[in-house]
Amino acid sequence: MIHPPLPGFTLGSHRIDPPLVLAPMAGITDLPFRRICRRYGIGLTVTEMIASRAVDQGRERTKRMAELDSGESPVSIQIAGSDSKFVVEAAHWAVSRGANFVDINMGCPVKKICKQVAGSAMLKDEMLVARTIRAVVEAIDIPVTLKIRTGWDEPSKNVARIARIAEENGIQMLTVHGRTRAQMFNGQANWEDIGRAKAAVSIPVIGNGDVVDGDSALEMLRISGADGVMVGRAVQGNPWVLQEVHAAIMGLPKPSAPTADERWHVVKEHMQHLADHHGVRFASKVARKHVGWYSKGLRDSAEFRGHFQRLEDWTEQLHVAENYFLGLDGDDVWVA
Repeated sequence: MIHPPLPGFTLGSHRIDPPLVLAPMAGITDLPFRRICRRYGIGLTVTEMIASRAVDQGRERTKRMAELDSGESPVSIQIAGSDSKFVVEAAHWAVSRGANFVDINMGCPVKKICKQVAGSAMLKDEMLVARTIRAVVEAIDIPVTLKIRTGWDEPSKNVARIARIAEENGIQMLTVHGRTRAQMFNGQANWEDIGRAKAAVSIPVIGNGDVVDGDSALEMLRISGADGVMVGRAVQGNPWVLQEVHAAIMGLPKPSAPTADERWHVVKEHMQHLADHHGVRFASKVARKHVGWYSKGLRDSAEFRGHFQRLEDWTEQLHVAENYFLGLDGDDVWVA
């Protein structure tokens, strides 16, 4: 059944239309990855999370993590931290880098982030949440958005209260990953909890968690009433899933799976972007995970990944990848 098109919305001076967002993922959503994904119908890209103290230290790697493409708009730079001094500094820095929006991360479940009382650890201190948001909103002139989880753990879920605090302190768009911090990436996302946030506020709410195809995107929207969809881990090695989700939420027919030629063209282009952005030496390391993900579900993929992971020479990596992906016939190509 074709779904009526999901309307976009305005955020500051920009339209988020279609309301499909690529999730920020540490070590994954760098400029090369976002450049590949952008063509598949997303309305907003977000950089990987930038630690506010890393901005203060002026690391070259931090600048590269936040590098934006020419014409990449609308785009958000995501920052993290709980010390208002550093978070505000990072927000100003994001504006200077060309961000259309600044997104505050209060959802990262990683232990080293939570130990710094950042990411999802902040959800345990609602006054800290309010104070941090207010400091950033008052400091910059572009829209500030927020990404959260549903709470620290099941007994302390506070997603509706955090949503209200966010809106009251000037957040203009809220993204909710439907898991608690305790769940990490395990178990099922609770889309009803996304709906609790949606019911508590009047700002746009984006639903995130367990959206893996067009059908799951529509079901998440049905249950939560969210204004948009964020796709994360399902995109790893499969940017075509964005095309499928885009079609589903815009009421379009489901697109066909990529052919072997189309798949290799994207893999090759992604590898070239990695080399251009990171330099060949670092790109060869990053390519191991990305190219491995592209092979997931295909014929002899485990054998290919095992071989590819051991390669260190960039030219050899390109050659081996080309032989594998172009050696697939139509029956071998599969998308999850």
